[in-house]
Amino acid sequence: MASTSIAHSSSPGPLIGLPRWKTFKGKEKAAIVFLCLGEKRGAEMMKKLSSVEIEQITAAISGLGSITGEEVEAVIMEFAKLFAQDSGLFGSLSIAEKMLREFLPEDQLQEVLDNVSGPIKERDLWARFNAQSETVIAEYLAGEHEQTAAAILSKLKPSMAAKVIPLLPAETMQDVVERMITLESIPSPIMEQIEESLQNDVMDNTSHAAEEEMQTHMANIFNHLNPEMFASISSGLETNCADTLNGIKKKMFTFGDLIGLDPRDLAKITRNLQGDTLPLALRGASKELRDHFLNALPSRSRDMLLEEMNSMGPVKGSDVRAAQMLMVDQTKLLVEEGEISLPSDEDDDDDDIFE
Repeated sequence: MASTSIAHSSSPGPLIGLPRWKTFKGKEKAAIVFLCLGEKRGAEMMKKLSSVEIEQITAAISGLGSITGEEVEAVIMEFAKLFAQDSGLFGSLSIAEKMLREFLPEDQLQEVLDNVSGPIKERDLWARFNAQSETVIAEYLAGEHEQTAAAILSKLKPSMAAKVIPLLPAETMQDVVERMITLESIPSPIMEQIEESLQNDVMDNTSHAAEEEMQTHMANIFNHLNPEMFASISSGLETNCADTLNGIKKKMFTFGDLIGLDPRDLAKITRNLQGDTLPLALRGASKELRDHFLNALPSRSRDMLLEEMNSMGPVKGSDVRAAQMLMVDQTKLLVEEGEISLPSDEDDDDDDIFE
């Protein structure tokens, strides 16, 4: 560790009742850390700073004066505590490659990467497979030969294998367990085929399912945005991830899409609405959608609804939007319960979001 004593001393004395290190500012604490690194490592670290940061650290080092061992320990302990709480680490093959490029020639670097990347990919595949639900794994194994199922189960974590085995078909479970007990070393070509099948049949499908789930979740979020905000966000997404945005739009269901429902389904939607939800929602609807709702009602109900809408006076846009979202949520609930069906959107243009 480098000496922590600087000949020049201009550091202010401690406040009454406080240790001096507690009066240090951030740049002074950073200066102490640099001093602890020593001249060589400190200089290497200094190269990564901006010119302004270098000036600040230099000025702080110049003004530190004599630093006691107790003060050094206190600063380093604070640094370690903050690092443990707020600064996680992430390791990957690409990060390791960047570090190796700093000192390894290209041919030696490639040899190291070739030797390492295979096992890492293999571990990554089995780690992701172990993260699947036991139901997904059991359903996959049920369609495989007993010997293949035994080989795959032998690669699972014991806790996961114990969950999967009881879910296997009764007529094959005993056979698979016996094969696991007598399983010998699996030749590399066979294991490679098994891993390739897992990647193609399970992991790729799981990734697709995760993407579908993400798009559905984002569609629900976008449904709750007002049209202006959605249009603003979409303009940026069109450039960076147009395909994903189109997938999200296809899953969106907005208040304007109710125009595609028949009168019987509209009646089911409005039947359980509370208070002034319907008249409030229709106050912000397009004339076409408003007429579609009104035409679905008996004449007496239609007249009462019009009278209620006309007597409401000015209404807040946020209240209208909230009422419309209540109707959208009610529609989705009835769809999930199988009470109504949404219209097909194959021929629809989903680029427009109606209010």
